[in-house]
Amino acid sequence: MVLTSVGKMVGLQKAASGIRNICILAHVDHGKTTLADCLISSNGIISSRLAGKLRYLDSREDEQVRGITMKSSAISLHFVKGDQEYLINLIDSPGHVDFSSEVSTAVRLCDGCIVVVDAVEGVCPQTQAVLRQAWLENIRPVLVINKIDRLIVELKLTPQEAYLHLKNILEQINAVTGTLFTSKVLEERAEKETESESVSDTSPGDQIYDWSTGLEDTDDSHLYFSPEHGNVVFASAIDGWAFGIEHFAKLYSQKIGIKPAVLLKTLWGDYYLNTKAKKIMKGDQSKGKKPLFVQLVLDNIWSLYEAVMKRDKEKIDKIVTSLGLRIGARESRHADPKVQLNAICSQWLPISDAVLSMVCNKIPSPLDITAERVEKLMCVGARTFDSLPPETRELKSAFMKCSSEETAPVIVFVSKMFPVDAKTLPQNKPRPLTQEEIAHRRELAKQRHAEKLAASQGKELSEKPPSEKAPEVFGNAGDTKGEEQQLTGQEDSMTSKAVKQEEDKEYFIAFARVFSGVVKRGQKIFVLGPKYDPAESLHKLSSQCSATDDLPAVPHMTCCTLENLYLLMGRELEDLEEVPAGNVLGIGGLQDFVLKSATLSTSPACPPFTPLNFEATPIVRVAVEPKHPSDMPQLVRGMKLLNQADPCVQVLIQETGEHVLVTAGEVHLQRCLDDLKERFAKVQISVSAPIIPFRETITRPPKVDMVNEEIGKQQKVAVIHQTKEDQNKIPEGVQVDSDGLVTINTPNKQATLSVRAIPLPEEVTRLLEENSDLIRTMEQLNTSLNEDKKTHEINQKTLDRIKEFKEKLEKNLQGRKWRNAVDQIWSFGPRKCGPNILLHNFGGYKRSVWQCLGNSVKEVGKYRDFDNSIVSGFQLATLSGPMCEEPLMGVCFTVEKWEISKAGDRLSNSGQDSGQLGATEHQQDDENTLASSCTDEGPSANEHQDRNLSGTDSPEKMSKHKGESLLADCYGPFSGQLIATMKEACRYALQAKPQRLVAAMYTCEIMATAEVLGRVYAVLSKREGRVLQEEMKEGTDVFIIKAVLPVAESFGFADEIRKRTSGLASPQLVFSHWEIISSDPFWVPTTEEEYLHFGEKADSENQARKYMNAVRKRKGLYVEEKIVEHAEKQRTLSRNK
Repeated sequence: MVLTSVGKMVGLQKAASGIRNICILAHVDHGKTTLADCLISSNGIISSRLAGKLRYLDSREDEQVRGITMKSSAISLHFVKGDQEYLINLIDSPGHVDFSSEVSTAVRLCDGCIVVVDAVEGVCPQTQAVLRQAWLENIRPVLVINKIDRLIVELKLTPQEAYLHLKNILEQINAVTGTLFTSKVLEERAEKETESESVSDTSPGDQIYDWSTGLEDTDDSHLYFSPEHGNVVFASAIDGWAFGIEHFAKLYSQKIGIKPAVLLKTLWGDYYLNTKAKKIMKGDQSKGKKPLFVQLVLDNIWSLYEAVMKRDKEKIDKIVTSLGLRIGARESRHADPKVQLNAICSQWLPISDAVLSMVCNKIPSPLDITAERVEKLMCVGARTFDSLPPETRELKSAFMKCSSEETAPVIVFVSKMFPVDAKTLPQNKPRPLTQEEIAHRRELAKQRHAEKLAASQGKELSEKPPSEKAPEVFGNAGDTKGEEQQLTGQEDSMTSKAVKQEEDKEYFIAFARVFSGVVKRGQKIFVLGPKYDPAESLHKLSSQCSATDDLPAVPHMTCCTLENLYLLMGRELEDLEEVPAGNVLGIGGLQDFVLKSATLSTSPACPPFTPLNFEATPIVRVAVEPKHPSDMPQLVRGMKLLNQADPCVQVLIQETGEHVLVTAGEVHLQRCLDDLKERFAKVQISVSAPIIPFRETITRPPKVDMVNEEIGKQQKVAVIHQTKEDQNKIPEGVQVDSDGLVTINTPNKQATLSVRAIPLPEEVTRLLEENSDLIRTMEQLNTSLNEDKKTHEINQKTLDRIKEFKEKLEKNLQGRKWRNAVDQIWSFGPRKCGPNILLHNFGGYKRSVWQCLGNSVKEVGKYRDFDNSIVSGFQLATLSGPMCEEPLMGVCFTVEKWEISKAGDRLSNSGQDSGQLGATEHQQDDENTLASSCTDEGPSANEHQDRNLSGTDSPEKMSKHKGESLLADCYGPFSGQLIATMKEACRYALQAKPQRLVAAMYTCEIMATAEVLGRVYAVLSKREGRVLQEEMKEGTDVFIIKAVLPVAESFGFADEIRKRTSGLASPQLVFSHWEIISSDPFWVPTTEEEYLHFGEKADSENQARKYMNAVRKRKGLYVEEKIVEHAEKQRTLSRNK
């Protein structure tokens, strides 16, 4: 029986001080959904007997089958504490690492979170991840230590051991919080120091750096979890009980006669009770006494469990009567002792009271939002709060007030879009008939029945003897019912057809929270995309304009109408007319305006909120195609819907035309494919093997060969196929020096390029990867400087970050060969922000990527028109390397020479090469779309001469060139040749050095018991895994193994480990880093020792070559392999007869 009506909930929504927005966060299988069930049962939405078994918020079928949560879902609960009423918007979130993006969407909408930790397993990888997410979003956590019954029943610990174990867990959790806090304080302090240094010019000798000073001054006591602060609850959700120590403090203050305030401070910690003096003393362990927590709390729970498990009826009755409880006969006679335990504990220590009262006491209401959090939400990217327009900064007060007045601007954040069946929408539910309608239908049915009877009675009188007529009278009542049903059916058939058509359409509801103002149904509102900039739009619009006015088009901003507002009740939705500030709600009708997340506001001055922090990076790719090609349009539509429904998934169409799905892991991939087949596309699909991402790089030449002999010392053996391969690599017309400098001419012989490739140090590659966003910002600033656009004032903080980035690069690039390298950086790649560098090391050229720091130089001279062609060639070369067309990583290309011949040279060359030139021009004219943006658009005389000369060969080209002569020469055929030549030069420079593949790596955490440890290692070594550390968890027989594993080997890894260990070990895989595969993919034995060791064929499997060939096969590139491996083993079948 549902205890609270929707009307009551609507009333509670208006009092913002009584609202608590919370989410439940934890590692997988620590009991989030069971805890949510217990809280829901307190509102009568589900039976308390089913709590933990029903998993009410896991509404998907695959969630119920797998037993894990896969999406965050919300429900509103009513809680009364004393005379104060509270509305608790509870969001349950997944714990599996593949779905950590769903956690981010939940955390953004909340003001606090319940962190659940398993009392046996303690702090796990995802526990740390969710604590970090809560910290980044500035929300307040409270702690529930769950599954304490396992300490009693499974581990069979004594109360004293359990106390030490719980204390240990608390210390671990506080250590994680402490780490986050320390890093924040030190960061802030470093910022303050840099500010003060710029203000005061003190001599550096006066300052002594002491890293701990900032930590000593700041108070962090409120951050940590401690039972005496009231932010820790001990629970067993499956048995339905939980308590905070304040419950026992009140209870014992009456019995012992000690003040509750004193007991609150001493119930947890090294205190014991001196029974003679009736005093609480310190130092329990030194005197061998029981701590208060063990004596007064744990002993009682342990004795209750012992009595119930041993079926000690007398003791149970004694406990029940002393606690003043009433246990039903059904529970007391039940065969399963757990049922009896649940009945006693859920009355004695009800879990919902303990957890919800902690939530109401410790978690802030929407009114108490901190200024720091508001500023963090409003500042996108590198912008600071002070750099926002004044109209935007005024909105901060609206956030802080969280007011529901008519005049307050409406600000709503949509964190995700989720699909629902049309049947579950309130407007499509069958409406119960009123009494009048039922009576009316009954009358109609009776009339029709009477007419039928009258028509058929005449015939029956003549045909049937009178004895058979009697039963007819009694049949009337049944017939009337049948008629009634038939009539109802006819009336409903029309509506059901309409509903059927509606059901085919997938409905999306926005999962949102109102931060300010009142949202009303039918209201018009602005939808602000993530790239929307209020500073630009406020020039076009007035800050007072509303979404109902006729407005000019503004980039990244649209207007929409809020069609429906819903109260989210787990599996149900309830219609609402308006929702005031501080509430979580569902909004219908946004699916054409919002892709994944968005900010909605009635004020154009509102900035888009900062993007969500996603812990997991999508890395697992598969190509998808329909089984029947005619189903392609449905598949494309389905993939669009899937992209909207999942916050983490990415949907791409590759250059090859494949439709690719990028997901966070195997479980996530499986869920996305199931959704695509059964829900969004509703067609049969075939899925490729996972597409594994690799990178290509080069290394320094190795000192030793494959048998650890020093290279150059042994006698070489001629290998025919290797010399062949070397000849194939470098074509004619390309010169390669002994140290890897490649010199190449453009096809029309008008320019010569010399390029060298050098491997970058690991630290530099890592630095470039971490700062890709900053490099992108630099690129945008440089582009606007080159085009002389008036950009908004470059933010000082961004400039400082760029300077710091430059200093770090200079620090890591030291030594003779890197002299002046940082100042010569011309571009980064691929896509102008990747982990590769292009340097210019020839005279007469000045441009670099550091223009935005104020040392911009306008390039004058022969290079200025074509420098972008060189950069474009470099971008293309780094986007697909020579080994298997994968992007490059950690490579530095230096252009050592770039010569463009003079006009006279061109004239003399053109006589000899006119035939070749004409052909090249023809070919390039078709390709002249492939050109990069350029800084200058003045046509040069040289290019015109060249065009006219080549034009003499063919009359039709003359007319073509007349039209083209107005165009800038930087878009002419020569620039296209430069792009192609630069790309080729980079590829040959790469091939002149030892090439290596770089594989993506997962970090893998496995919890396993001692008896299955060997099997876990066997699976890891079979899949090229590398164990980093192995430690035993204190107080348990569980080992934690940390390992790294290539993503390429990870498919089916979790299933294999579970099978081999009979389910006793389960891994958590998280993408970690890129790692060079040490073996050379092109290696063949060349020395006597290698021949002796590896044999002539050297057919022991080369890991790098295996990966490379797999990628080349998938992309349709040439693979050097024998179709028949061992010809001598084949026999014809006819010989065997």
